[in-house]
Amino acid sequence: MRTRKPAQAGMFYAGSSAALRQEIEGCFKHRLGPGRLPDKKQKGLSGLVALVSPHAGYMYSGPVAAAAYSELADNGTPTRVVIIGPNHTGMGSGVSLMNEGKWATPLGEIQIDSPLANLILENAPIIDVDDKAHIYEHSIEVQLPFLQYLYDNAFTFVPICMMIQDLETGREIGEAIAKAASEPTDLVVASSDMTHYEPHKAASEKDMKVIQAIEKLDERLLDQVVESSAVSVCGIGPIVAAIVYSKRRGINRAKLLSYRTSGDISGDYSSVVGYAAISFGG
Repeated sequence: MRTRKPAQAGMFYAGSSAALRQEIEGCFKHRLGPGRLPDKKQKGLSGLVALVSPHAGYMYSGPVAAAAYSELADNGTPTRVVIIGPNHTGMGSGVSLMNEGKWATPLGEIQIDSPLANLILENAPIIDVDDKAHIYEHSIEVQLPFLQYLYDNAFTFVPICMMIQDLETGREIGEAIAKAASEPTDLVVASSDMTHYEPHKAASEKDMKVIQAIEKLDERLLDQVVESSAVSVCGIGPIVAAIVYSKRRGINRAKLLSYRTSGDISGDYSSVVGYAAISFGG
């Protein structure tokens, strides 16, 4: 059984187990994060069906990601997680899924859920089985240590990497996941950063329009806002999929948990990247 080795350990996040746990705890306790360590509920996930979480280096987006995972921890333990991320490398197929093997991080190995992956494939012909897109991609990898910190290896997962991110592709993927993963303890994580490399004020204004469309669970409005306002959100496809999935799971609301920019960390507001944590249900 093949194991996908960590590509970003020591870069996007700490490279050793002890240092990574310390770094994640620092994100939870950060002044821009939840401000506390999560209360790990010893119960099955209930109510919460999806999250949007950022994927920059933990130094910059970790406190916002911690807000998403703190909310998750408050709602229980997922058993199967589908993580959808954008393709930054240009490698692999237009939409790429791994359907067997394990992924390793400094916190251990997580099993890919082959039955779930194959069921998603049956319902979404646009998705290919393709490992190449995942070799160096960070958007999915950086979500796993937070999940492992909370739940060790008590969950399985499916990674889906999207190079093609148009509205209809996002919808098709969301529908396919909803048909395959409809148990109360199933979870979708949409990995996305928001506006890239614009002044803080302009980035924040654009991102709030995007967030408002997400809160309305309106994927068409989201697509229109991104297009009309030229918002450089990198994971619109994963977010569309999460919206469609959430509606199929009976969710009628989304909630902004945290919004920050890299300027809030670095103090340089001249050119920032935006980060949002959003929950669906819960």
